[in-house]
Amino acid sequence: MFTSFTKEQKAIHFTGDRRMFIAVKPYMLVTVAIGILVPIVAAWLQYLLAGLPPDPGLIHILITPANPTGFPLWVNLSHWVNFFFLVLIIRSGLSILVDHPRLYWNSGCKPGTDWIRFTPLKKPKDKSWTAKEDARYISPILGLPGYRHTIGIARAWHFITVPFFMLNGVVFIILLFTTNQWLRLVPTSWKIIPDSWHLFVYYATFHLPVEPNGYYHYNALQQLSYFVVVFILAPLAMFTGMAMSPAIENRFHWYPKLFGNRQSARSIHFLIMIAYVIFIVIHVALIAATGLVRNMNHIINGTDDLKNLSGVYIGTGIIVATAAFCFFAHWLSWRMPRLIQRLNAAVNGNLWRITINRFKPKPYYQQKDISPYFWANGKMPSSEAWEKLAANDFKDYKLKITGLVDNPVELSLKELKNLGMKQTITMHHCIQGWSGVAEWGGLPIGKIIELVKPHATVATVAFYSFGEGLYGGCYYDTITLDNCLKPESILAWEMNYETLPLEHGAPLRLRVENQLGYKMVKWISSIEFLETHKTIGKGFGGKNEDDEYFDLLANT
Repeated sequence: MFTSFTKEQKAIHFTGDRRMFIAVKPYMLVTVAIGILVPIVAAWLQYLLAGLPPDPGLIHILITPANPTGFPLWVNLSHWVNFFFLVLIIRSGLSILVDHPRLYWNSGCKPGTDWIRFTPLKKPKDKSWTAKEDARYISPILGLPGYRHTIGIARAWHFITVPFFMLNGVVFIILLFTTNQWLRLVPTSWKIIPDSWHLFVYYATFHLPVEPNGYYHYNALQQLSYFVVVFILAPLAMFTGMAMSPAIENRFHWYPKLFGNRQSARSIHFLIMIAYVIFIVIHVALIAATGLVRNMNHIINGTDDLKNLSGVYIGTGIIVATAAFCFFAHWLSWRMPRLIQRLNAAVNGNLWRITINRFKPKPYYQQKDISPYFWANGKMPSSEAWEKLAANDFKDYKLKITGLVDNPVELSLKELKNLGMKQTITMHHCIQGWSGVAEWGGLPIGKIIELVKPHATVATVAFYSFGEGLYGGCYYDTITLDNCLKPESILAWEMNYETLPLEHGAPLRLRVENQLGYKMVKWISSIEFLETHKTIGKGFGGKNEDDEYFDLLANT
């Protein structure tokens, strides 16, 4: 039932440039420096010119029965469950990030326009350079599962974890507002703004204000910080993640624009992760600095005990157990990757099938939106058959269409063009993270279906390529029949109003706009109509699904 990577496959994942490298564009460095230094400088100026402001902690706060007292069990449980899932989300997210180690504010992703890159490599000017080649190595200490070209398993961990992270958050919010615990996190007066600033002046100038007993209430800066983390960062992480879905973007084009564009959403998603990491570091440091034993008893035992060390021991045990699970998850990723793939399909594949997979792409982009650069990807075919066809401009090319059909056919490019043509301008979403807008011209797949008349039992269409997969072997992928019939689904022989370039899939490539790019087979040699994807390859729906544990349904 379960498989593991072969030695040859591991050699691919362990190779690559391992240099740690971060390059940030000067304008972003200046922006970040201003954002950090301006409030710190302002705090020091206030301190030097006027002294420390009044300490809000010295103001007596009357504790009444209406105020929350202590931490109920559900608060403590949700806190640690959140910590566990957040660790997995961040680590798998880092493995996803390095598969395209560049972040942009534009949707075209032209090399050189990235605002930050995590690779010392620049796109060579004298040779072809694919997005796959641009992928980076990451240590498994940082990333889950780590190494290189492991985005399939990284995404599986990410998407397995996210629904449970969200469920934990929803349960927490419901219980928060059905009890008086909401008063801990939600400010009830605008006075929190000046009070938070006063406390920031203390911290920024290396003074410790009087700390209230967190068993009853937080100081203003704590409350504001927790409010931002719970009610702003967490939802924003979910919403920016959704903006990267091809099914959502190509149906609701307005949605990614809420964040600027698709790549801006990806950048904000990354910055939210950085904000979480910074918050965790500061949060842990202040817990230790303001009374480790007492604070750990608060969040573990729900007691206000200054001496009992059980909270420290149990909290340490939870952290160690989380670290141990990270080691186990790494082992599982390499020893039983198929299990992770199946689990992700069970959790998310079914969820996507009944939700976002139903969305029908809508035309939106215009010629002016076409990206000036479009990343090439995949292994160029090296077979003698394809090279001969390419040398003759594919005049001898015949597309073979077989399987469970009444009318199997072989069609030349000329015959395909005589069947009709549709032009569409769409955004391409690569699983690695890059995107690009291009015009595609070709035959709607619905015309092929009308011609060959598939049997009533057909549910899947397989597209075979002249190219190979990462580990060799014929590249192929499958698309459900209903997705083939969705608007904008075509066999393209044209890109940006010119003949489809060799590196982008000539003579034919698939376009199904509610899917990620790896589903859109390039260098198509033949098409087969099937009852199920399980009868070809290894039975998981495509070469990347078989070998790299990608998703069968690639809506996000």
